[in-house]
Amino acid sequence: MKTKNHLIREQLETSLGKFRPLRYVPVPALGWIRAIRNALCMSGRQLAGRLGLSKQRASFIEKQELDGSATLKTMRKAAEALDCVFVYGFVPKTSLETTVHTQAKRYATRHLGRANHTMLLEAQSLGDQENKAVLQSMIHEFMEKPPKNMWDEE
Repeated sequence: MKTKNHLIREQLETSLGKFRPLRYVPVPALGWIRAIRNALCMSGRQLAGRLGLSKQRASFIEKQELDGSATLKTMRKAAEALDCVFVYGFVPKTSLETTVHTQAKRYATRHLGRANHTMLLEAQSLGDQENKAVLQSMIHEFMEKPPKNMWDEE
């Protein structure tokens, strides 16, 4: 049976999957604002007028886009002035499920290592097969109900 957290990840993954092809779309060398403005044969002065700003400020916005300091609000306004829609989102490098599994495994491995050390000191250590089974069980448990500190850096 799928847990609530798994279903949430699955539903979000379905939505985010539509953006996956966009990971490979390169940003134009002069930025999206300038590229679209040029494609529309719109001058910087004309863009500035549509934005209700000075030409210098419109040019500064194009520079801000390139250096990553433009705000989302500014990008939305520029898109609107170019008769576009500004799209903002995150595209996972892998699946959300894989990301959670990787972190749960990392967390479980740390905790199992500590427990094994204590058990070794008490001459009660587990064998390889038992360790693997316990690790898999811990990973599954942490994916179903992640501990609050699972994402803390150690």
